[in-house]
Amino acid sequence: MHVHILGICGTFMGSLALLAKAMGYRVTGSDQNIYPPMSEQLDRLEIEVFEGYSSSQLSPKPDLVIVGNAMSRGNECVEHILEMQIPFISGPQWINENLLRDKFVFAVSGTHGKTSTASMLVHILIEAGYNPGFLIGGIPKNIGVSARFADSEYFVIEADEYDTAFFDKRSKFIHYNPSVVIINNLEFDHADIFDSLRDIKKQFHHLLRILPNNGHVIINNSDDNVKDVIDEGCWSNKVFYGASDDLTWQYILKNSDGSEFNILDRRDSKNVKEIEVTWSCLGEHNVQNAVSASSAASLIGIELETISLALARFQGVKRRMEILASCEDYVIYDDFAHHPTEIFKTLSSLREKIGNDQIIAVIEPRSRTMQSGLHDKEMAKALSPADSVIWYEGQDVKRSMSAELKKAKAEVYFAANISEIIQITHQIKTTKSNIVIMSNGDFSGLRELIKKELD
Repeated sequence: MHVHILGICGTFMGSLALLAKAMGYRVTGSDQNIYPPMSEQLDRLEIEVFEGYSSSQLSPKPDLVIVGNAMSRGNECVEHILEMQIPFISGPQWINENLLRDKFVFAVSGTHGKTSTASMLVHILIEAGYNPGFLIGGIPKNIGVSARFADSEYFVIEADEYDTAFFDKRSKFIHYNPSVVIINNLEFDHADIFDSLRDIKKQFHHLLRILPNNGHVIINNSDDNVKDVIDEGCWSNKVFYGASDDLTWQYILKNSDGSEFNILDRRDSKNVKEIEVTWSCLGEHNVQNAVSASSAASLIGIELETISLALARFQGVKRRMEILASCEDYVIYDDFAHHPTEIFKTLSSLREKIGNDQIIAVIEPRSRTMQSGLHDKEMAKALSPADSVIWYEGQDVKRSMSAELKKAKAEVYFAANISEIIQITHQIKTTKSNIVIMSNGDFSGLRELIKKELD
């Protein structure tokens, strides 16, 4: 059977392509933007990828077209499949019908940290010998792929609240039939499809409505927005985690940068269990991710000692503070952060680790929500842990942030192209400089260029 995937280089659709290939389908796809790491993964699988959306890609007709949620009416391929009556389906529905039926599904949700948490959970399950299937919106370094088809009763999926397709405006996670739902946090995001935080909470409440009463929802006790969703109605087992000692799962930071911490399991008040974790990840936000993943793994009987060893061996996720280059004078990091909260937590964690060494944040405001202006008021504060910021305002950036970023504590520079970014970096970097490239896109090849130039 031949399936063609529209939007195949997106993190979700590229992972879906890997699963379909492993299940024996002939897979092709197309996308407007083809860049690593997903393009490299597809290339290794020898999946043919077309650039752009010419209807000629659909001749001869595939048996099925899987439509990504970035597609809309007016797209040449979309119009062709409708006109020629080629069978089509959304990615989440295809996953549901072909992979998730009769599985014990862990759905990892929340505004931030989904990819990291899902990666931790998959790694723990693998270390414990469970061989789960999974689909993650990134590539865990321990595993090297974003998805895996496995003959296992367990499946871990990154559960995104973004809409499903142009013909199905429900959130993707409604299709996943979970047994366990993790909700790490909730903030306003995806301004292109949601009008308010209330709209997002409503979608999460719909998710809880399809969770069975013998299922579990794992809740960040420090996030009031998550608790608001729970208060609207929850018919499943509730598992709370956080820093407080009155919760089922507690963490205690041993280092302020989050590199060492303890996890306490209080499910049996007469036999509280505690483990120590020393690992390579940074930040309290990653500690929270680890605790939610640990509590999920424990639900199927994985012991804390196994979890501790697994977290110690967890190498992180590509494009999540991934070190691209390092020498005595500088370290270059690649990070996916594109929301003020993510940017602040990432830079704060780095500051805790390095002390007074220089931090240069290089930021591409690529997301639709960022470009809409809804994050303007928070951005100056988000940048405060950095010494200097290089803000990219290239051709695709529709609005300037110069007025808002004057309020930032960091020294802010504006660059109209990649050459200017590299030039400014050369001018301002000092010894022991930490350069953090932050974007949820390919940043016009900046990562490769800046590494080459500084080398």
